[in-house]
Amino acid sequence: MKDSRRRNVYGARGFTLIELLVVIAIIAVLLGILMPAMRKIKEIARENVCRSNLKNIGLAVAMYLDDFERKIPNTGSSNQFEWYDSQGRWRTPGSSGTYWGIYYKDYLKETKIFGCPSLRRVPEGLIYDSSDPAETIQHAAYGLNHHERARGRNTNDIYRLSEFLFCSDHAEPRPDGGTSDCFHNNDVIGAMNLTSYRSGGSRYFSYRQIFRHNVRYPDPDKTGGRANILWLDGHVTPLEETTGDDCYLRWYTGDKPTSGNR
Repeated sequence: MKDSRRRNVYGARGFTLIELLVVIAIIAVLLGILMPAMRKIKEIARENVCRSNLKNIGLAVAMYLDDFERKIPNTGSSNQFEWYDSQGRWRTPGSSGTYWGIYYKDYLKETKIFGCPSLRRVPEGLIYDSSDPAETIQHAAYGLNHHERARGRNTNDIYRLSEFLFCSDHAEPRPDGGTSDCFHNNDVIGAMNLTSYRSGGSRYFSYRQIFRHNVRYPDPDKTGGRANILWLDGHVTPLEETTGDDCYLRWYTGDKPTSGNR
């Protein structure tokens, strides 16, 4: 009996080195298959949060418009990212350094709805006076339509609210409406949009923060991704990366389409 137990003990064996390497190789292959899928699932979740935040912004804007005779505020010098001053008090709407969302603060539960989880890199050269830029950008991730025809506009004078771009994913807080910082290319087929953000532009380093969802390419001015747009009627749609041929100037002006503005 004793000899039998001894034979069983000595007869048992562990994994060989080759078997361990095979197991490790199988695990590595499985991880290689699963990790891209997991990253995609996480990005889908982040984009869904972004769209939800934009819809909530749309609700706040709608309540503001109801209280202010349907007039979009002219945000003036509000062309930065801050909500609070150095003493922790609300900044004055229209003041320098202030985020445009300040106009809607009375209709918000929290400023976090102005954040986009996919915007994780602070826009270089665009945040100047923040003690914590990484935190600041999580409350100021969208660019307001600040075309001269949009400033202070009464919504009753806009052709279609569903075709008026109110705000969108962007690297800067207040695109001013030209081809340098907007999605349209001035309705010139074959021309280029976002020229300040493309190669050779002064803000080329922030291009990838605009079409920031579903990013597929590592190129400095090509992501293969998309941006989200909040329209003035409150609905949100994605915009695939584009040079502007499928974007219209009238989205920013609110004017009725003609032969000149499609």
